[in-house]
Amino acid sequence: MAFIGDSVYDLYIRTMTVNKSNRPVHFLNKETVKYVKAKSQANAIKRIYDFLTEEEKDIVKRGRNVKSATIPKNADVQDYRYATAFEALIGYLYLTKDFKRLEEILKLSVQFNEE
Repeated sequence: MAFIGDSVYDLYIRTMTVNKSNRPVHFLNKETVKYVKAKSQANAIKRIYDFLTEEEKDIVKRGRNVKSATIPKNADVQDYRYATAFEALIGYLYLTKDFKRLEEILKLSVQFNEE
């Protein structure tokens, strides 16, 4: 689920960034990275956690506790696990075709990231 969620979130953020600004690709990439890096995703899931349903919280807990075969290069392990949990939630909502809820979660995560 996290694999799919990573792609869905990345596409959402890239689309949002392009729609906000007609700037060079380098600028757009820098803006995108602010949202998709592990620390930002970890912060997002922590801030939206209270808005989640019990089922969604269960997905987050399972995603956070998955043992990873890789060691993060640019994030600490705790942020990496929370980012994976966030991506798992996004992937779950996408795969279950709950697009309305997916959009709510994506908007909330961006809103909290911009504060």
